[in-house]
Formats: sequence, C-alpha cells, structure tokens
Amino acid sequence: MQPEEKKFDIVEHTGDAGIVAYGVSLKQAFANAAYGMFSLMADLEEVGEDFCRTIEVEAENREELVVAWLNELLYLVDVEGVILKRFDITDLDDDKLKAEVVGAKIDISRHHLKAGIKAATHHTLEIHRHDGYSIRVIFDV
Repeated sequence: MQPEEKKFDIVEHTGDAGIVAYGVSLKQAFANAAYGMFSLMADLEEVGEDFCRTIEVEAENREELVVAWLNELLYLVDVEGVILKRFDITDLDDDKLKAEVVGAKIDISRHHLKAGIKAATHHTLEIHRHDGYSIRVIFDV
C-alpha cells in the first residue's frame, strides 16, 4: 500500500503498544500518529464530534515534538475526559505544532474503550522520509 492509503500499522512490543503512522506530508503523518494512538484506545467509529480544541505544542526537535504532541492529547483525555478522532494540523515546523482536534466526551454506554495509554515514549521513536513520511512510536500502556 502507498502511504496515503494507510493511516498506520500496529507494532508489536513487549508489554507496551506501538504504531507506525504514515502520511504523504509530515502534517498528515503527525495527524495519523494521533489517530493511530486513539484507535488503540477506542473504537473511533462510535465517537462523535461535539468536542473541539486548538492545541499548540513546542519542543526542541521533530522527535521531541511527536512525543509532546501525543502526550498533550493524552492530557486532554485525562483532564477533559474525551476521545479524539480528527486532527487538523494547521501549522508544523521542526519545533512547534498547532492543530484543531475534534472528538467527544467519553460515554461508556456508547463508546467501546480498549487499552489505556499512559504516555508516548522516546523508545525506538523514528521519523522517516521516503515517498511520504512515517513515524514509529511506542506507548506506555
């Protein structure tokens, strides 16, 4: 499959969970990394779109930015009690990201929740450029 056809693959990792996210652009790969992370947490087909936030994160480099971005989204899960399903990255540089994120408040009567994710980690984190981009990230579950 071409990168634009597939959002992410699940990576097997002892005791943790991981993904490789794809995108024709780096923005799309960052968005698909978030989508992949939330797909590990819940069935996103059931999640509505009545919650929206603007997220801004900064870091020292792209790899740190991946971790900061995903952990900021996990912070929203903890603080706002939401599951996110849409990630529109409006600005992306090597050290900062701005995005609109959309999802819904968690409703255990409607949402099928899967694994809980504590954090995105730096363990085996990789960003590759090829025909498009790929981001490999492991999560602490």
